Amino acid sequence: MARCNAGQRRCTEEQAAQWAADRQQEEAASSNPDMDIIRAELIASPRPSGFSERRARLDALGGHYEMPAGVRVEPVNASGVSAEWTVSLRADHSRVLMFLHGGGYVSGSLKSHRHLVAELGRLTQARTLALDYRLAPEHPFPAALDDALAGYRFLLAQGIAPRNIALGGESAGGGLAMATMVSLRDAGDPLPACAWLSSPWTDLRQSGATMASKASVDPLIQKPYLDELAAAYLNGADPGNPLVSPINASLQGLPPLLIHVGSAETLLDDSIRLAAAAGAAGMRVTLDIWPDMIHAFTLFYQQVAMARLALERVAAFLRTMTGRSS
Repeated sequence: MARCNAGQRRCTEEQAAQWAADRQQEEAASSNPDMDIIRAELIASPRPSGFSERRARLDALGGHYEMPAGVRVEPVNASGVSAEWTVSLRADHSRVLMFLHGGGYVSGSLKSHRHLVAELGRLTQARTLALDYRLAPEHPFPAALDDALAGYRFLLAQGIAPRNIALGGESAGGGLAMATMVSLRDAGDPLPACAWLSSPWTDLRQSGATMASKASVDPLIQKPYLDELAAAYLNGADPGNPLVSPINASLQGLPPLLIHVGSAETLLDDSIRLAAAAGAAGMRVTLDIWPDMIHAFTLFYQQVAMARLALERVAAFLRTMTGRSS
């Protein structure tokens, strides 16, 4: 016999299973209306098979959003890495967010995430440096990591104090941000003040439980697709290497983390396990799981109210961690 929650009445196992199924249907029916629009748009524009076509699709996806008013974009060579500054009217030039875009290490660019990076800088009242790191399969591991490290060291060479630098990364960029901090720590370099990770991909073996349990509700990321991306990036390297799967890294001594992830994505477990590992290692870590949100949901902030709220929380965290209280 099983005890049903409804009315605390006793019921059979079959009745309990039916109640659970009904509850699951109710939750599915109460999805976020803003996100439902995004889901429909993604379904209407399916992912192509070729790498060049995928890159064009992601650029088009981000490129149709408007830039925040009053933000200036300045191309820069960051120690050999193509990059760009975004600077808002109220930006404190002594504080910088270095951003690493998503795209599974094979796509994504300055163009695809420019609107998001600019808004983060505006809300944080800091300059942002977005890196156009090299992509696989043309440039497999460790090219992206080398570029991220070069970008960070470029900021140090510009006289930006580490305590005023934050790292930000989305999806693959989130895993790359973690690998960057691990590499900096191991090299004895000064660490940034903090990091924000959005839907980070931290396990290139795809071993998380939600890879299967969330497959039916995730419109973007599935295991076969991630396996393909991992193979392109790894080019024969060990997928368990902590610098490609930072879920396996020693995390002692790293700066505070804010992790954002949606409840409707296969990479949910990557974030949950990373937060647990970070906490066990003595890191200060905050994990925010946003209901009904999909992978990299903050990319859609101009259409999704919950994504705008998430960015405001990110900005508050970054301001506090980099020394600006308001």
